[in-house]
Amino acid sequence: MMNWIWAGLIGVSFVCAICTGRMPELSQAVLDGAENAVTLVISTLGMMCVWTGLMKIAEEGGLTAFLARLLSPLLRRLFPDYAQDSPAARAICMNLTANFLGLGNAATPLGLAAMREMQNARPDRLSTTANNSMAMFVVLNTASIQLIPTFMGTLRAQYGSAAPFDILPAVWLASVGSLVVGIVFAKLLQGRKHKREGKV
Repeated sequence: MMNWIWAGLIGVSFVCAICTGRMPELSQAVLDGAENAVTLVISTLGMMCVWTGLMKIAEEGGLTAFLARLLSPLLRRLFPDYAQDSPAARAICMNLTANFLGLGNAATPLGLAAMREMQNARPDRLSTTANNSMAMFVVLNTASIQLIPTFMGTLRAQYGSAAPFDILPAVWLASVGSLVVGIVFAKLLQGRKHKREGKV
C-alpha cells in the first residue's frame, strides 16, 4: 500500500512540475532531498550507535537488573506471565528504558529482543498469534513515556533549532496521555477476550 502512495505522490509531483513549467525546481528539490537524507542518516546513525552501546554496557553493569527491580511492581501488573528476573522481564525493561530516554529507532533492536524472549517463554512457542503480554508490549512501545526525547532533540538540532528540547512539557503530556489511554483500552480488550473465551 505504501508503495502505491509514494508512487502516486511522485507521479502527481511530476505532472504538476510539467504543467507549471517548474521541472528545474523539481530536479533541484530531488537532489537537495537526497543530500539531506544522507546527512540525516549519518547523524542519527551515530546517535543510535552510541545509545545502543550504552544500553549494552548498562545491561552488563547490572543497571537493567536494578531498573527491573525498580519497575517490578508495574511490570508485574502489566506482564503477569513473567518472573521479575526472567530474560523476558529484563528485555522488556531494557526496551522501556530506551523509550524513556527517547531513543526512537535505537530502541527497536531492544524491542525485537524483548518480543523474541516473550515468544520463547510461551508454552506454545510455534504460535504465530500475539498473546496479551505481547499486545500490551506493543501498546507500551507505541505510546511510550519519553522523559528525554533524544531522537527528536537530535532532529531539531540537525535542522537548526536554537532550543531543541523546549518541547519537553508537550512531549511529557502527550506521552502520559497516550500511554494511559493505550493501557486502559488494552486491559478492556483483554477482559472482553477472557469473557468471550469463557462463554465458549
